[in-house]
Amino acid sequence: MTNKIRVSCDRKNLKTIRTFVTDTLSPVHLSEITLNQIILAVDEICANLIIHSNKEDSQKNLCLTIRYDNREIIFELEDNGTPFVQANYKAPNIHDNIKAGKKGGVGVALVNRIMDKVEYSVKGSTNICRMHKLLA
Repeated sequence: MTNKIRVSCDRKNLKTIRTFVTDTLSPVHLSEITLNQIILAVDEICANLIIHSNKEDSQKNLCLTIRYDNREIIFELEDNGTPFVQANYKAPNIHDNIKAGKKGGVGVALVNRIMDKVEYSVKGSTNICRMHKLLA
């Protein structure tokens, strides 16, 4: 099964994306906890693309494709903003952030814990984030 949505890079579209993920995955037999974790991970990456990569420019778009079979779910996000360079990413110390009362900065680390595999690539002017969630 494959389903796709394209939205403008506006924060208000995060709710639309969450609904899309929920509706697309309704035929997949997931626990409520797993479904909520997946929605959170997709929401985090989409928020990063909208806010950081595309500077909330509603003239720009992002595209989310969800493919699944009985073994795994693949989420593919594409945009044309500033690429995320995984080599430059340093995982935060979540406990230190909590102690310091720091908000934000843990989304990518959270996504890496929820998903089984996360890949970032650039093809021409298109940035691609592909996340895999195994179902077995």
